[in-house]
Amino acid sequence: MYFKDVIGQQAVKKRLLDMVDTGRMPHALMLSGNPGRGKLALALALARYICCTDRQTGDSCGQCASCRKFNKLVHPDLHFVFPIYKPDSKKRWICDDFLPQWREMAAGKPYFSYNSWMEYIGAGNAQGMIYAEESSEILRKLSFKSIEAEYKVMLIWLPEKMHTSCANKLLKILEEPQGNTVFLLVSENSEKNLETIYSRAQHIQVPRIADEDMERALQELKAMEPASLKSLVRLAGGSWLEALRLLESDEEDRFFLEQFIRNMRAAYTIAHFPPSKLPEKQKSLQDLRLWSEEMAKIGRERQKNYLSFAQRMVRENFILNTREEKLSYLNPEEMSFSSKFFPYINQRNVQAFMDLFALAERHIEQNVQAKMVFFDTAVQSILLFK
Repeated sequence: MYFKDVIGQQAVKKRLLDMVDTGRMPHALMLSGNPGRGKLALALALARYICCTDRQTGDSCGQCASCRKFNKLVHPDLHFVFPIYKPDSKKRWICDDFLPQWREMAAGKPYFSYNSWMEYIGAGNAQGMIYAEESSEILRKLSFKSIEAEYKVMLIWLPEKMHTSCANKLLKILEEPQGNTVFLLVSENSEKNLETIYSRAQHIQVPRIADEDMERALQELKAMEPASLKSLVRLAGGSWLEALRLLESDEEDRFFLEQFIRNMRAAYTIAHFPPSKLPEKQKSLQDLRLWSEEMAKIGRERQKNYLSFAQRMVRENFILNTREEKLSYLNPEEMSFSSKFFPYINQRNVQAFMDLFALAERHIEQNVQAKMVFFDTAVQSILLFK
């Protein structure tokens, strides 16, 4: 990954280049921001530039021995830490056990999410973590002198996934690392980092990718009609991952929309139909029960994605209710439903709906029984419509 390969982010690139060129590279730098903005790509390009022996104006040379090793992320002075899972309890698992998969994924397409990484290494329902024993490996690797480059680079992807005991053991080396050591921390939720870790790094907030840069990258990837291209860029919200998801997942979003409509219609029917419509209410309650059973079978990652989708639909319908249509990011199918649904998402229930779906997403992430989570969500929806 070179700086030229990073989509947009010209201001951040310039700032990173200036740090190296002027000799003001901090010993610990945290790049933070929402997923899909290119933080890991920037960190990899920066690590290559730090180690390059023939730096060019604005980028690495691509020809020196260091750059050739960076092509496969096998430079001896480049070290990685990232969330993993433990396939069994009989072994001490560390990041190096998953290093071949990491190199293959990061060297190929450094725009990927935590969920796609965990799926790639076959984690199933396991939660990824940087385990306590990783701290010993980090300290061991950094205790040696650099082998080929001037600097040793320790790139930690998602430090917020670090076990507390691991983080605590790194505080001293983060504050006072050995000479010519650089920590690059790539965080998607900097608020979840321990304050002691957060305070020991210099911070760069990576902004959303500019629309014109997104359009240019998408045009290179796939020929699209101008209107479709602009609509996709608008819906992506500055995230390259979201843009790719929108390109690939029309069918998935259609399924999520169908489930959202089913939940909302049944809940509204129970909440508002008069007693004379008791058969309709009973039918809707039965449908919610069946809906919760069906949603429990679609898999944990799809469940979380649906609940994230539901939060977006609530937010967009509330925006429609405020008569700010130009701020709404809905595709034609979503707009067709929302044009009639939006009056029922208002100031009295919008925050409660958002909290409801966000809580359900956290419960699914924590492996709470999915059927119970979705049926509770359905019942709570009835109360919110009332």
